[in-house]
Amino acid sequence: MKETAILLAHCKEQKGILDSVTDFLSENNAETLRLQQHVDHQENHFYIRAAWDLENFNIPKEKVGEYFDTLVAKKFGMEWRIAFNSSVQRVALMVSKYAHCIYDLLSRYESGEWKIEIPLIISNHEKFRGLAEKFGIPYYCFPITKENKHQQEAEELKLLAEHNIDLIVLARYMQVLTDDFVSHYRNRIINIHHSSLPAFAGANPYKAAYTRGVKFMGATAHYVTPDLDEGPIIAQDVVSISHRDSLADLKRKGKDIEKVVLAKAVWSHLNYNVLAYKNKTVVFG
Repeated sequence: MKETAILLAHCKEQKGILDSVTDFLSENNAETLRLQQHVDHQENHFYIRAAWDLENFNIPKEKVGEYFDTLVAKKFGMEWRIAFNSSVQRVALMVSKYAHCIYDLLSRYESGEWKIEIPLIISNHEKFRGLAEKFGIPYYCFPITKENKHQQEAEELKLLAEHNIDLIVLARYMQVLTDDFVSHYRNRIINIHHSSLPAFAGANPYKAAYTRGVKFMGATAHYVTPDLDEGPIIAQDVVSISHRDSLADLKRKGKDIEKVVLAKAVWSHLNYNVLAYKNKTVVFG
């Protein structure tokens, strides 16, 4: 596979941004594989994703970011990053008691569908220790109470730092992360929740939705922010519900759509397709 560089950048919309990026690539002999841009006219904000082959590129791989920052980014006040397709991202999974998302993520990992490493699984319960052992993944349990929450999160953060984690995926981790925890992984924690929120909150949202006679069941995957379940949305989808569906059908369909949407969001992030600005994302595909 060719060594590829991927640029993700955004800034205030200004004249000449696209020309400057394309000139940077062409003048350094890049074979551009893909270039996508978007302008949010309401926010007056510019987004770009570019991917190019590094084989004959004039700038050494380790200097690409430095040159781009000097020649392009500083001029336009860009927030940017450059990644490489050869890098293997290190992903931590966090889970509580629901099985469907963790099994789906691990199956994609084991099959080689995702080129990632999973150095650890963190939980507040012991339920999935045996599953982690089957996959050869270290499992750490941190029971959470009101009294020990900050202390336990500090231990979790220490562990995540030791393992150089790039991305955290909440595979139905049923704990609210503190602002301090989230601040360490800005736009690098992905959560999934069903569409019954916020209309059908509480201990049994599926039953409440069933009683109300909902006509669809969906899921939302988003980056985690201090505002509960209100972070920038990466992926969403729905499945139809009819009067013929039982409460068990709703739960089954809900779990199915959660797995698919979470996997789609993680895939988009792993492939450097997501740009977040304020509380919104642009997802290139």
